[in-house]
Amino acid sequence: MEPFRIPDPLRSLRGAHPEAEAILTAARSGGNSSCVALARLWLTEGIPYAFAECPAIFEVLRGWLATRLDVDPKEISLTGSARIGSSISPGKRGTKFSPSSDLDLFVVSETLFGKLRDEFNHWTYEFDGGIVKAANSREHAFWKENAVRGIGLLARGFIDQKMIPNLPNYPTVKSISQGMWLLTEKLRLTEGAPTPKYASIRCYRSWNHAIQQISLNLGSMA
Repeated sequence: MEPFRIPDPLRSLRGAHPEAEAILTAARSGGNSSCVALARLWLTEGIPYAFAECPAIFEVLRGWLATRLDVDPKEISLTGSARIGSSISPGKRGTKFSPSSDLDLFVVSETLFGKLRDEFNHWTYEFDGGIVKAANSREHAFWKENAVRGIGLLARGFIDQKMIPNLPNYPTVKSISQGMWLLTEKLRLTEGAPTPKYASIRCYRSWNHAIQQISLNLGSMA
């Protein structure tokens, strides 16, 4: 009989919300296996830092959002500084979560992913054909970039809701966008809740795709 062997880079991490630099150090020294472990536990599971003072708010939030999206509440989670308490992103590294920080939600649902994939394809078809037009040259440039980038993201098993225009032609995206606005407003009215100005959703096709992408991002930042 042997004890469980804990990788040294992970052994020093204490608590549910380690400092950003501690996570990056563990990822840097532990390689891919540590990145996967960090992505699977610290970066996607448990009570998020943003809701640590009243976890029930997050549970009620995701129950409400699950009904709107027709997914299971367990398929909804949170990443970014709202998850661990500080940012690991380049340019924001170590920046502490504040009540007004953005909420980066993600959903793991093959059904929702399929709907967003179909709407992305519908949008790019209409955009290329001139059926839908950007409001100005700046928006046109963003749309053109998203149309190219989105193909690669879908191939890797995820898509960001904000990459598809919030237009009536794309009802799933429109519903999500409206839901994100309602979510921030409801949080603003909820005692003890964070008050983000902006919330968004990334949808993964499966948990394998989610952990693979999150660990890959972590490894590139470490």
